[in-house]
Amino acid sequence: MNTTTLKEGFLGQKMIALPKSVIKTIKKNPITKSFYISDLGYYPTAHHHHRTRKKGAKQYIFIYCTKGKGEIRLNDTTTKISPNQFFILPKKVKHEYMADKKDPWSIYWFHFNGNLASKLYNRYASNPTNLRNIPFSAENIESFDKIFNLFDNNNLEHGLEFANILALNFISSFIYYNAEEQKELDQGDNVINAIREYLLSDLQKNHTLDHISERFNYSKSYLHTKFKKRTGYSIIVFHNLKKVQKACEYLIYTDLSIKEISFKVGFDDPLYFSRIFKKYMGKSPRKYKNGWQK
Repeated sequence: MNTTTLKEGFLGQKMIALPKSVIKTIKKNPITKSFYISDLGYYPTAHHHHRTRKKGAKQYIFIYCTKGKGEIRLNDTTTKISPNQFFILPKKVKHEYMADKKDPWSIYWFHFNGNLASKLYNRYASNPTNLRNIPFSAENIESFDKIFNLFDNNNLEHGLEFANILALNFISSFIYYNAEEQKELDQGDNVINAIREYLLSDLQKNHTLDHISERFNYSKSYLHTKFKKRTGYSIIVFHNLKKVQKACEYLIYTDLSIKEISFKVGFDDPLYFSRIFKKYMGKSPRKYKNGWQK
């Protein structure tokens, strides 16, 4: 049984609970069935906001606090929430959340579901701590308002598709915040950045791990481990990949021959270049070029 102390709502609040018929349509739509919103809203200065679900909710719940404080209890673990923090509650798990009595939170929230939703939650939950910080951004608020207005103003199929796609992007931007370029300050990351820049500065050159190790004064094993952890590739594989990607540009935007392109990206043997290219791109340079010309 769900209980709440909310009686009259909050001044300035807005919320939408999509009707069952609309949810049914969304779940059948091939574009939205993997991720869709069922409820969303904004509660400003939410005095006495308190909700308990002994059996959890049927959807995942995204909560983003912009002002004030609150707390979330999940499986008997209490987490304090402050401004510029967000939390995602799993579905079908006992939980309770409430605004602080003296400094009640202002929150933006979504209930979401779908197969992709579960995978996104798993990505979020894979972090050692479920509480995340994200700098306040007026763009995030504008994005929420746009999503809200889309859901509020029409239930046409294309409008629902667009609203759910934007909501997926909104929630994903929180889960994956800074995932591409984590600004860590340890010396190892600075070295990896320097190696990347060095490799990209002249793709005509060829490098060995021995050469890179000597130039940057680190052991080969250390550089191999750090570089792969940061980029997902070994140093040489990364370098060859960037050569091939540059070759793709030449193939698409120039009339250079495959032999000339091979030399430009540091391969003296065009046949070897073609083998490497096919390994990464799944087709020969000639077939790749012809595919773009059609």
